[in-house]
Amino acid sequence: MMLSMPLPAIEIPTSARAAFAAQSVQPTLEAMRDQAQVRPGAPLLVRIFKSEEELEIWADAGTRYVLLRTYPICMYSGALGPKIRQGDGQAPEGFYAVSAQLLNPSSRFHLSFNLGYPNAFDRAHERTGDFLMVHGNCVSIGCYAMGDVAIEEIYTLLAQALAAGQAQVPVHAFPFRFRDGWREAHADNEWLDFWSQLEAGYQAFEKTHRPPKISVKDGRYVAR
Repeated sequence: MMLSMPLPAIEIPTSARAAFAAQSVQPTLEAMRDQAQVRPGAPLLVRIFKSEEELEIWADAGTRYVLLRTYPICMYSGALGPKIRQGDGQAPEGFYAVSAQLLNPSSRFHLSFNLGYPNAFDRAHERTGDFLMVHGNCVSIGCYAMGDVAIEEIYTLLAQALAAGQAQVPVHAFPFRFRDGWREAHADNEWLDFWSQLEAGYQAFEKTHRPPKISVKDGRYVAR
């Protein structure tokens, strides 16, 4: 008879600032989870919408993911479209994943997490840049900036999900919500094909409320 081995503990970066923030927002997070009927530490999905200036946190409620909260994005850099190169001032668009190592509890922008740019898709297209974050302080140079209270809640939720065993929290960064008519509205945009790839991931989640599996094949995003 083989005995199952316990999973190794995941080390979550912390600081006095992060610990104080977690204690401060815990009552809010508990009320949020109770209302959504979501267990503490449930796996998460983050969705970002540039045009609408919103960041959504979704949590696994068992059979499907449910929306925990929508936060206003205080500021983001650049225009609609992906980040291409170091110094272009663009906030990324695409499919990213945040592991425990990408949390920064001692950020000079209060609290932050790295999106993991460049990802496999970005590298396939020789895109450059680093330290692309979601952070507090409401200032941005290539990042998504939140208010400090918002980033305290978001950061704590991600830290708790990762500590509970989620290996990576997916972050889907979109230019906008892919509603009817978006293609016609952007028919002449240079990023139409790229956005069509992102739409596949957006629609996959909209249909099932389960995060799709995202891969990169021949330099293109594939959602299934």
